[in-house]
Amino acid sequence: MRFSINIPNFGDFADARTVATVATAAEQAGWDALFVWDHVVHDKRERRGQSFGDPWMLLTAAALATSRLKLGTLVTPVARRRPEQLARQVATLDSLSGGRVIFSAGLGGPVEDEFGSFGEPTDPVVLAERLDEGLELLQRYWSGEPVHHDGRHYQVRDVTLLPATVQRPRPPVWIGGFWPHRRPMRRAARWDGVVPLFATAKHGQAPPVDQVRDLIAYVHQHRKDQQGNPFEIVLGGVSPGDPARARDLIAPLADAGATWWDERQLQTSEDLYRLEPILRRINQGPPAL
Repeated sequence: MRFSINIPNFGDFADARTVATVATAAEQAGWDALFVWDHVVHDKRERRGQSFGDPWMLLTAAALATSRLKLGTLVTPVARRRPEQLARQVATLDSLSGGRVIFSAGLGGPVEDEFGSFGEPTDPVVLAERLDEGLELLQRYWSGEPVHHDGRHYQVRDVTLLPATVQRPRPPVWIGGFWPHRRPMRRAARWDGVVPLFATAKHGQAPPVDQVRDLIAYVHQHRKDQQGNPFEIVLGGVSPGDPARARDLIAPLADAGATWWDERQLQTSEDLYRLEPILRRINQGPPAL
């Protein structure tokens, strides 16, 4: 199992220099990755008055401050982005970091605030269509090969985007979604990993082991034509500071098939967007199983 630090792109972490500090500390303390949220307003009522940073600029600062740490978003709402611009941002970061990018995607939300506020469609069916079509376009853009595309939501006429990503054939793609919803899990099965949230476990709370087993069984059932290819199961929450209690929490998830533990704060806590408590947790190091 590998271990990551998860931070939002608002509050203290809207500042790229602060994110570089977090990344440096995480690398030195032995963490494997740093993941940043991708929001523009999040929940407008809760976040009113808070600053937001662009996640790709924040991750650029993190890349320049580190040499080993994996870097990415959890998660990017592809339907809110222009695929060609997003492809360039990811490829540029992959080049700058020497091939350390992990790309995570999902529908995004809160939909009314993050999409409706800007006159964007809020129909989840449309957003899902844009997500799937956008992911296929990203994969083709990252190849460095010519792209011709006439789709339901996007059209591309004889475009080659260079350079291609450093990672070949592309960076790993993880898909977010809520379990027990099936469609996001079937989407994840077509890519390289799943980052599930659970109806019974809020952000920062570890999910029930029995639900994790059910989810993993369902995803692997839909990966029958991709057996042998690596697939990541990314779970997260607040781990106890006591090593024995942390093992008691995380080891059963690893036994069930989880491959990453993503260290997160409770979304209801102000520690979520403050540097001091995050640095304190980072410096304690990742859990030891």
